[in-house]
Amino acid sequence: MTEKPVFHINGYLGLILVLVILGLGVYLSVVGWGVLGVILVVLAVLAASSLTIIGPNQSKVLTFFGRYIGTIKESGLYLTVPLTTKTTVSLRVRNFNSAILKVNDLQGNPVEIAAVIVFKVVDTSKALFAVEDYEKFVEIQSESAIRHVASEYAYDNFGDHQALTLRSNPTEVSNHLTEELQARLEVAGVQIIETRLTHLAYATEIASAMLQRQQSQAILSARKIIVEGAVSITEGAIEQLAAETDLHLTDNQKLQLINNMMVSIINERGSQPVINTGKVE
Repeated sequence: MTEKPVFHINGYLGLILVLVILGLGVYLSVVGWGVLGVILVVLAVLAASSLTIIGPNQSKVLTFFGRYIGTIKESGLYLTVPLTTKTTVSLRVRNFNSAILKVNDLQGNPVEIAAVIVFKVVDTSKALFAVEDYEKFVEIQSESAIRHVASEYAYDNFGDHQALTLRSNPTEVSNHLTEELQARLEVAGVQIIETRLTHLAYATEIASAMLQRQQSQAILSARKIIVEGAVSITEGAIEQLAAETDLHLTDNQKLQLINNMMVSIINERGSQPVINTGKVE
């Protein structure tokens, strides 16, 4: 089942036609054409019953004795098929905020995740007739998709910068969630406009341990940078001493100089200088 337009004309023009037919029917009844007059009056009443008002960003889905015959999406007053049931379906953009869900990420760690889903109805026939309750359908499918997408990513990469993660790549994760949700909700005539993660955290039972792991990873990364910088500075200092002075250091002196400079640079506490004043007699 797909959405299709249905016969409808401008309501003000239709109202004028109804009044003309009604007046003609009354006139014919008075001048002796009673049967024809009654028929025209009945037709006028039926036509008047089909007048419908459609608000902005709303639509009317028409069914004729249980059969879907079409949809009117234009706002205004319209005259359409009589004896039809008219159901209003909103075309406005809506938000759905999911509950905070506890799921296992790619590495099996329990995480808490939630998202906001921005959607609108684009096919009214599917929204009404293909699923039982399209709003409830969006809610259930959204939570199911969030669980599935969260299980395909690790929460954090812990140094592996090539891997996509929930924490470091929210845009990519949101795009993946949008694609999966659109595929799930196509049957309900719903278009996903945007999805965004609104909550992301480790579950309470492992939050403390994971925080310590993140801190340790940060400390190790910082230490690595400090050591690499200290090595570069020490090498440069020795090469500069050799190039710009006549000082020739033995291997032991180089080792001692390297040791002192490395300790001075890497040590977190301030180094205490020691001045060699020579041997006292």
